[in-house]
Amino acid sequence: MEPLDEILEDEDGALELPADPMRLNMGPSHPAMHGTIRMVLDLDGETVQNVDVQPGYLHRGFEKSCERGTWAQVFPYADRLNYVSPMLNNVGFSLAVEKLMDIEVPERCQYYRVVLGELARICDHFTCNGASAMELGAFTPFLWLLKVRDWIWDILEKETGARMTHSFGRIGGMAAPPTDAFKDDVRAIIPEIVKVVGEAEKMLVTNRIFLDRMQGVGNLSKERAIALGVTGPVARSAGVDFDLRKDEPYLVYDRFDFEVPVGVDGDNWDRFMVRMEEVRQSLRIIEQALEQMPDEGPVNVDDPRIVLPEKQEVYTTIEATIAHFKLVMEGLKPPKGEVYSAIEAGNGELGFHIVSDGSGTPYRVRVRPPCWYNLQAVREMLMGDMIADIIPTFGSINMIGGECDR
Repeated sequence: MEPLDEILEDEDGALELPADPMRLNMGPSHPAMHGTIRMVLDLDGETVQNVDVQPGYLHRGFEKSCERGTWAQVFPYADRLNYVSPMLNNVGFSLAVEKLMDIEVPERCQYYRVVLGELARICDHFTCNGASAMELGAFTPFLWLLKVRDWIWDILEKETGARMTHSFGRIGGMAAPPTDAFKDDVRAIIPEIVKVVGEAEKMLVTNRIFLDRMQGVGNLSKERAIALGVTGPVARSAGVDFDLRKDEPYLVYDRFDFEVPVGVDGDNWDRFMVRMEEVRQSLRIIEQALEQMPDEGPVNVDDPRIVLPEKQEVYTTIEATIAHFKLVMEGLKPPKGEVYSAIEAGNGELGFHIVSDGSGTPYRVRVRPPCWYNLQAVREMLMGDMIADIIPTFGSINMIGGECDR
C-alpha cells in the first residue's frame, strides 16, 4: 500500500493514488497487427502516452535473394513485396532494369502495363479500405469491395495465368500480349466498380460510428509527412500534393487526364476518402488507356539478347534453343552501372536502386518500400489517442508486411 503522504486529493476531494504508466504488449499475434508488427505501449488508462513500433516479423531477405539469381528471376520475389498489388512491383522492377539498359518497350506494352497496374492499384485500395471498415465492425462493405476485387482478379488470371502473384513482367516487355477479350473484359467491369464504390460510401460516409472512429483520429501533419519521407495516399491525405504519375511521369501517364486527390487533416478519414477517390481516378486512366492502346503490335523489344524467343522456335531451331539456354542459365547482361527508378505504387513511391557489374546476376538490388517510411509515422499518429484507435489508424496506412520487412 502507498504511504499516506503520497495519496493525493483531486478538486472534488476524491482520493487519487499515484500510478506509473502501464506497459502493454500489442502484437505480433494480435489480429490487428496482422502477425507482422509488435507494438509496446505505455498507457495512461486507455490513452497512448508512448508507443514503440517494432517491425521485422516477416523479414525474408528479399534484397539478398534477388542477388543470387539472374535479373529475370527477381520477378517472383518482387511479386511478394506488396502482394496485394504485385503487378505494380513487376512494372517497377522492369522499368528499373530497362533504365539501366537504356531501352524503351513498345507503345502497346506501355499501355498494357498501365491498365494492369491501375487494376492492381484498385485491388490494393479496396483491400485497405474494406479491411479498415471491417476492423471497425462494418463487415458488409468489406464483402462488397472484396467481391469486386475478386472480379478484377478474374481478369488478371485470364491475362497472366495467376490471380495474385503473377510473375508476368519481363525486362523489355511482358510475358504475353493482351488476350483478345482484354479490352472488353476491363470495360465491362468498370461500371461494377463505380457502383460498389458508391454503395460502400453510402453505407459508411454518413455512419456516425464510422465518422467518430475516423475523423480527427490518427492525425499526421503535412510538415511531418514530408520530414519522414511518407508518400502515397498517406502523404496526400495530409496535404502533400505529390504523385509520381503526375510529377515525374513514366510509361504513358503524361497522356492521360486525371486528378490527384489531396486531403487536409491527414487523419484516418482523409486516408480512407483519398483512396476511394483514387479508385475513381484509376478508372479514368484505364478508360483513356484502353481507348488509346493499339490493337496490334509487339509487347516486347525486338532484341534476342534480352527477350526469350518464342517457344515454338525453341523447339524447332537451334539458334532459338541456344538463345533460350543462355538467357535462362546465364541471364541477360546489362552494362556496368547503377540506376534508381521509381513508380507510384499502391502505398506510394516504390523505388529500385540496382547495381550491375556486367554479369547476368544483379550485384545489388535495393528497394525503397513505401510501407517502411509510412510506418515511421505511426508513432506520431497514435500518440495521445486511445488504445482502441490503434486499430483503425494502423489499418489506414495499409502496412504490407512483405514490402515493409523485405
